[in-house]
Amino acid sequence: MALKKESQDFYKYFRFIIIPVVFVGFYLLAFMIDPNRPWSGFFKRDTTEILTEWIFVSIFCLLITEISLAIARTLDRRLPWVLYPLWRFLLQFSLQIIASIAFLYIYLHITLGAFGGEMKFSDLNAEGLRQSFVVSALLSVLISLIFTGNFFLQQWKAAMLETSNLNLKAAELKQIALESELQSLKMQLDPHFMFNNFSTLSALIAEDANAAQHFLENLSRVYRYMIINVHKNIISVEEEIRFAEAYFYLIKIRLGENIKMQLTLSDEVLKKGIPPITLQLLIENAIKHNTASRSKPLTININEDDQKNLVITNSLQRLNYNIPSTCTGLKNIESRYRLLSDKLPEVTETENLFVVKLPLMDI
Repeated sequence: MALKKESQDFYKYFRFIIIPVVFVGFYLLAFMIDPNRPWSGFFKRDTTEILTEWIFVSIFCLLITEISLAIARTLDRRLPWVLYPLWRFLLQFSLQIIASIAFLYIYLHITLGAFGGEMKFSDLNAEGLRQSFVVSALLSVLISLIFTGNFFLQQWKAAMLETSNLNLKAAELKQIALESELQSLKMQLDPHFMFNNFSTLSALIAEDANAAQHFLENLSRVYRYMIINVHKNIISVEEEIRFAEAYFYLIKIRLGENIKMQLTLSDEVLKKGIPPITLQLLIENAIKHNTASRSKPLTININEDDQKNLVITNSLQRLNYNIPSTCTGLKNIESRYRLLSDKLPEVTETENLFVVKLPLMDI
């Protein structure tokens, strides 16, 4: 936005800058092309004569500036520098030369007809006329160079800004990935989590070997998923759901009918993308902050809305005592979305429900 405003300001005041430059350039070019002209007596003439000449030269500079800018802006729309650099250079250079010569020819005819009296175009000095055409063409090219130079300057600044933003986003993404990895490793090494799972596994081995085997498979699936996918930015909803089901299975073995999870997703949604370990964070958050009992089970629903967003809803039944919350899980999810998508998760809370709406991304 800043570059766009700067560009608009430049074009707004461009004429105030370029016309004096072209005016001075006109006389410099005229002096270099015809140094034999008696320039020493330029200011010895009558003041009215000098002012009249300056007025005609100023009008000439103004008109040739407008013609040159019109050509450049028309070609900006139809033949951009970025897409057709060689053709743009050749065509713009040719058009500038032809237009400046044609303009000078018409300008001289008009001024001679209006102020030249009986003088005709054929009466003009041939050498001086050729020099005037050269000056006109060079001025037109000078205007085009200034205009085009500003365009490339703006493009360079935009590229530098974009590169800076990309580097900043990469650093932020790396930081968030490290935070996610540390959070995942913390969960893997959490003594309570380990103790609960091993205690459950030990009890199942004594009671039901098949159930113990199934529990161990899901426990292995949970850890394998976190180790493999913790470094990824996006993973399919289908893979994330399989991980969430394995994670929920471990929880359900301990909590039994005190907790329930329902899934209703279309094949289209399953093929979309989502940041890894997002559902585990939301399930863990729901269990941490709500009561769950057989008479009032904690229910977690994972479905989709009409816009094909992933919607995670849990029944809101707060604990009787407060657990300090840093909202780390929700902040982590939002930070990753901020870098990966132009849409952010929406969190809403009613009297009975806690709802998180996750936008889905293409993989």
